[in-house]
Amino acid sequence: MRYRLKDGAMVEAYGSTEPWLWLTVVLSLVIGGVLGWLAWRGKQRWLLIWSVGLVVSSLIYAGYEWFYT
Repeated sequence: MRYRLKDGAMVEAYGSTEPWLWLTVVLSLVIGGVLGWLAWRGKQRWLLIWSVGLVVSSLIYAGYEWFYT
């Protein structure tokens, strides 16, 4: 993980948290998929909307991390 100092210099922090962030993305995709499937079967629109939102936000974050960092 990088941090910007007041003078604009970038500093690399020790002990990167990147693997934990990717684990969070993968878990969010799995949980969102399972809850989306359950919502579809149970005809729960609110849960389906939240599940789709979770999956979409996880994919957006993963895409940002993959292409821009």
